[in-house]
Amino acid sequence: MLKQYQMPEKPSAEELKRRMEAAREKLFAYQMQLKEHKLPVLVLMEGWGTAGKGSVTGKVIRNIDPRFFKAATLDAPSEEDRRKPFLYRYFAKLPEAGKFQFLDSGWMDEITRGRLQGNLSDREYAERMESVKSFERQLTDNGYLVLKLFFHISRQEQKKRMEELLAHKDTQWRVSSYDKWQNKHYDKCLEVFDRYLEDTHMPSAPWYVIDAESRKWAQLQVLETLNSGIEIALQNKALAVPLLQNVFPLVKIPRLSEIPLDKTVEEEAYKTELKLLQDRLGELHNRLYRKRVPVVIVYEGWDAAGKGGNIRRLTEALDPRGFEVHPIASPEPHEKARHYLWRFWTRLPKTGHIAIFDRSWYGRVMVERLEGFCSQNDWQRAYYEINEFEKELAGWGAVILKFWVQIDKETQLLRFQERQNTPEKQWKITDEDWRNREKWDQYETAVDEMLQKTNTAYAAWHVLESVDKRYARLKALRIVIAELEKALE
Repeated sequence: MLKQYQMPEKPSAEELKRRMEAAREKLFAYQMQLKEHKLPVLVLMEGWGTAGKGSVTGKVIRNIDPRFFKAATLDAPSEEDRRKPFLYRYFAKLPEAGKFQFLDSGWMDEITRGRLQGNLSDREYAERMESVKSFERQLTDNGYLVLKLFFHISRQEQKKRMEELLAHKDTQWRVSSYDKWQNKHYDKCLEVFDRYLEDTHMPSAPWYVIDAESRKWAQLQVLETLNSGIEIALQNKALAVPLLQNVFPLVKIPRLSEIPLDKTVEEEAYKTELKLLQDRLGELHNRLYRKRVPVVIVYEGWDAAGKGGNIRRLTEALDPRGFEVHPIASPEPHEKARHYLWRFWTRLPKTGHIAIFDRSWYGRVMVERLEGFCSQNDWQRAYYEINEFEKELAGWGAVILKFWVQIDKETQLLRFQERQNTPEKQWKITDEDWRNREKWDQYETAVDEMLQKTNTAYAAWHVLESVDKRYARLKALRIVIAELEKALE
């Protein structure tokens, strides 16, 4: 893209001034439409060192109400960042609906810098490309406008700007050692940048090359690109997104109605095995921390199926400094205003730690589906997006364990009645629980479809037969121990 790139003809001073005023007015007017239509805008500013990304961003955001934007510079990942999945810090920066997020450097800079410094092999680079393309497609599929701008200058212009900055004590800090290295190895960098742009140039999130030789001209190009992107996004907002064909390795799993629920364990045998399993899990937790293996455990299941008790027997064996339980309820307003996976990305554990989700991202294809909290296109598309998300976690090295806690309708009724008739347990039963029970058959259909479409080889579902809660607790512990032992080998 860059090698064949023909710089657009720069307008005259008079024409530039006229277009600049028009572009500013247009962007200012679009703010209210963005808010009204709840369109989130993510602007990625990439390019050569000293190409003016920061200064142009500063001038562009002057045309936007400060309540409607955030701007951030993402430096090289910190040690804490490196203990999270690659995309974690970029997902965390997603804007709320109706707002802008400007990123001065981002995932392109991290990947190309790693490539140039020899820290990414061909295989790792290819994996990053798949991650980035999935990330950007998921954003645009879920209503984000993703604008990717590359600020392009010549080797001579970059050298001239560095010399000017280095000539003054107050601006020397703006030239990094990487900027100097870039200029010295300009052709090598050009090769890597060019390949990256070609690899990630997609119809839904194309690259726009900005001629940054002149700062005012660069500012106008950015403003006009922003306006054009917003206009098109507003026109296309009502269009449904095509569903993608499943490409993930699925493993067959029985339907809920096919699973016998008569499995039980005697009280004494339960206590004896529980102690042994918890001791073993405690040992493995120490090794997990030492070897920095992240673990993600998901609990889904019927109301009153025993998820809480199951989680408690699991966590009793763990060092409290090394795990966190996330009870997932209805999304808060700031969560609802972002990509539905955002609140799960931001709760992921760092390496060596365990995150336990009491309900999870699967709400998208269950409660959100059945209660009409998202469109049919949204929940049908979510199977693919969830499989992508979990593949990203598996590629990061996480152990992923997904439990469906299963009971029958009669057992649920007995437990509901017990809760309602026991004062100290009444807080556990709500009107919503009774309403959900009325939709048992619809939920069972949705759960069966969920299990069939997301039971992948790298993130399998495990059904816990929980009519006897003791049996389910032991089974969960056995599965967790077996999977951790496998990972630690």
